[in-house]
Amino acid sequence: MILNVSNASFSYDGITKQFDDVSFSLERGEVLSLLGRNGTGKSTLIKCILNILALQKGVVEINGHRVSSMRPDEIARQVGYVPQTHRSAFPFSALDFVLMGRTPHISTFAVPKEEDYEKAEEAFERIGITHLREKPVSEISGGEAQMVMIARALAQEPSLLILDEPTSHLDIGNQMRTIATIDSLAADGIAILMCTHFPDHAFLVSHSAAILERGRLIANGPAGDVITKENLREAYGVDICVHYIEEAERMVCVPMNPCGCRSRGVA
Repeated sequence: MILNVSNASFSYDGITKQFDDVSFSLERGEVLSLLGRNGTGKSTLIKCILNILALQKGVVEINGHRVSSMRPDEIARQVGYVPQTHRSAFPFSALDFVLMGRTPHISTFAVPKEEDYEKAEEAFERIGITHLREKPVSEISGGEAQMVMIARALAQEPSLLILDEPTSHLDIGNQMRTIATIDSLAADGIAILMCTHFPDHAFLVSHSAAILERGRLIANGPAGDVITKENLREAYGVDICVHYIEEAERMVCVPMNPCGCRSRGVA
């Protein structure tokens, strides 16, 4: 078991629970998609898993160790984290930026060694972005920046990768490239927790899914069992059809028309 979250609860003010009694686990090579509307506590839960915020109740374990007893560098050696958005104001080269992912493996006041550069180069090759290595990260596109962020997390050599809305603000091409990268990393044995607002992406890449609503998990299990029109209605407050499309050879989610506009279709 790479990640185990047991009966986790958190509150910012000690009164109102941001989430309560949340439990799930993640094994090697497994992708779990965490779904839920804005403000339901997904990003806060991630911060608690990383021990940036301390749980009010419950336990988070990574590779059998409680994060509450781990130092930040110990967590960083085991967990790679890609936040929702990150745009550097400084014109670091992409190589230098990815090299920063080696920080947990470098002693204080030490400089990167040849091995650290090799790991950074391996991350570029693994993600397929070697053509970006010398480009300033302040000048690359959003999709390219997302790939560089994943490469930096990969340079940490994590057993667990946490992605907070990795496809937000990306065009459909870059979304699919990001999803393909996630699938490939999981195939290499990395456990992946992905927060997303796209149930379709869970069908594409996830082994399991969980839906957080009003601070509680209303569903948790295989993606096909969790992503249903009933659960999506409860989670998002809108009607969503879930159908199998032969051409795509998979299930897809299609929101129903809430306002009646173009209800007869477009010729």
